[in-house]
Amino acid sequence: MASIRANARKVVCIGRNYADHIKELNNARPSKPFFFLKPPSSILPPASGPVLRPAGVNLHYEVELALIMGKSLRDLDERDEKGALDAIDGYAVSIDMTARNAQDEAKRKGLPWSIAKGFDTFLPMSDYIPKNRIPDPHAVELWLSVDDEVRQRDSTGLMLFRIPRVLAEVSQCMTLEKGDVVLTGTPKGVGSVTVGSVMKAGLRVDGLEVEEGRIEVEVKDKGGLYEYKET
Repeated sequence: MASIRANARKVVCIGRNYADHIKELNNARPSKPFFFLKPPSSILPPASGPVLRPAGVNLHYEVELALIMGKSLRDLDERDEKGALDAIDGYAVSIDMTARNAQDEAKRKGLPWSIAKGFDTFLPMSDYIPKNRIPDPHAVELWLSVDDEVRQRDSTGLMLFRIPRVLAEVSQCMTLEKGDVVLTGTPKGVGSVTVGSVMKAGLRVDGLEVEEGRIEVEVKDKGGLYEYKET
């Protein structure tokens, strides 16, 4: 798993890719995929410590299916489904942690979201999931619980933009390189966690849990000098 972080030159995140998640945050539905970046330094491998909540941050979870790219992809045609799926080396479960109050301020003021998404530990990831464990990435059940209460559980079949369209949109802007991570969006049910909360997440294929996809991580205070304040 450490090699995922070491090999990822970028983490590309698809926003607003599930209709019910768009509604719960009162966002506009996009007419095409849009994306933003998280730094690879935000990746938190399994059993490597807690998620660290910066002071003043309203910390939200977002469970997502992560694609681990196996080769470079540039200027992909969205109709090339085989080319898109062949470029994926494997998968992982991820939790896109978000400083929601910082993100809300950024959206109101037309500012970038980096401060809301990029803190260290803001991307817990599962172990690497071999490609053959997920025959169809559009038929996966994602789930996340907080203190053993299920908060998110939905199928990747509900994606507004399927994986070939997502990879096409990204690769027509920037080359996806071997080792890069692509987060495919989160379903409904996002919400806040506090210090002491324990998040668990995973995925199921045909109703069976994929063991490599399990995450269990606690939230603790970050400490240090940073404290969220309005810009």
